[in-house]
Amino acid sequence: MGAESLFRVGSQSYEYQWRKRPIERNQRINEQIRISPLRVVDENGQQLGIIPRDQALAAARTAGLDLVEVAPLERPPVCRIMDFGKFKYEQKRKVSKQKTHRIHTKEIRVHPKTGDHDIMVKVNHAREFLQHKDKVLVKVEFRGREIAHIDLGRVVMETILKALEDVAKIEKSPGMEGKKLTALLSPKP
Repeated sequence: MGAESLFRVGSQSYEYQWRKRPIERNQRINEQIRISPLRVVDENGQQLGIIPRDQALAAARTAGLDLVEVAPLERPPVCRIMDFGKFKYEQKRKVSKQKTHRIHTKEIRVHPKTGDHDIMVKVNHAREFLQHKDKVLVKVEFRGREIAHIDLGRVVMETILKALEDVAKIEKSPGMEGKKLTALLSPKP
């Protein structure tokens, strides 16, 4: 079949477009290399020159290593004598090292009437988040008639910000958003 196909469901017929996936090209090693002659580089990076495939395979075997095609599109193709298993392991390690910590925004919520001990528990949680390089959104929520006493909420917010000033910098200063007083903290570099 070509790139399109017809199929039936009940009395309806549908056309399905097949996606063409790119074929992953694996590196050829040892006997998988069919072309001769080859430009060969040894394990120390020294060029051995352009030699026949059989002679290159023999050189790799005497060294106890693999012959790996590194530039298949060149003429003649460039091959290197190396330990292929070690090479693949190092490539995998490089990829895993490139993964960096993704910064998340964690949130702590308190109310104007929250007790001092409970606030310090929340501060300790925020301190842990900041030490793991995450941002912390501090929210003081006002319920019902508490909105009439925004000054109490500001006191709670200032207490939290003062307790965290050694590990955090204020990215967004405290401000009202509806019935919530919010501030955003980020870890100090």
